[in-house]
Amino acid sequence: MANLKAIRIRITSVKSTRQITSAMKMVAAAKLRKAQDKIVRLRPYANKLHEILVNLSQSLADAEIENVYSRASIPEKILIVVVTSNRGLCGAFNSNVVKEARRLVADNYYEQYKKGNVEFLAIGKKGYDTLRKMKFKIAAESNELLNDVTFEKVSALAEKVMYGFVRGDYDRVELIYNHFKNAAVQQLTTEVFLPVESKPEKGKASMPADYIYEPDKEAIVRELIPKSLKIQFYKAVLDSYVAENGARMTAMHKATDNATQMIRELTLQYNKARQAAITGQILEVVSGAEALK
Repeated sequence: MANLKAIRIRITSVKSTRQITSAMKMVAAAKLRKAQDKIVRLRPYANKLHEILVNLSQSLADAEIENVYSRASIPEKILIVVVTSNRGLCGAFNSNVVKEARRLVADNYYEQYKKGNVEFLAIGKKGYDTLRKMKFKIAAESNELLNDVTFEKVSALAEKVMYGFVRGDYDRVELIYNHFKNAAVQQLTTEVFLPVESKPEKGKASMPADYIYEPDKEAIVRELIPKSLKIQFYKAVLDSYVAENGARMTAMHKATDNATQMIRELTLQYNKARQAAITGQILEVVSGAEALK
């Protein structure tokens, strides 16, 4: 009977766990639907603005107009912006970003890392904690940003990064985050935030940079380029936030299914043990009756 009691306790425990994972799945699904609408509406605008930014940077370079955000120099001081989440239970979402950050440092910036010139900006508690344990140099962290992802909050952080680049604190800024494709798929993405590239991305055709500038190119540099950079930064953070909820919903869905399967197996095991116990009791009664004859 002790075995039966242990199985009953396990079944009760797994059912309780299934209730929790099922509730977390529904919460993540609700957040995903709300955030997904934002990123779907933002992407066309952000992508077109980025395309204009690339062409504008090329035009400014041809006209020999100074653009402080596309400063050409050998990257000696590197800032890597790592976007993770504040909470776990989302599969390999956070660990993949940290692994990519380590790979980027080892493959591209190892010499700068040995000199102590590689710093991290951690957005998300999970990434911050892991990087700190690995003894990486963390310039700043911004965990509260993910509690309510708004353009105003993200643009304020982007301004600090842009100011650090203009001031010369960093020669190169890269973003590492999860790009949201659908609820089940998150694509790990690494992209250069600063300096602004004056060439289109590989595999993408470039539009002719034939624009009419009003009032003039200098005003465009002051207004459009900073705005475009803030939009790109906001898109990366929002993309990661949406991908996080998609990953958590998928992980909790799998956990709920696994719990259901475990309950079936434990119930079958319980029934077999109960049947064996009843059979044993019947045999004892029969044996006792035979012994009294």
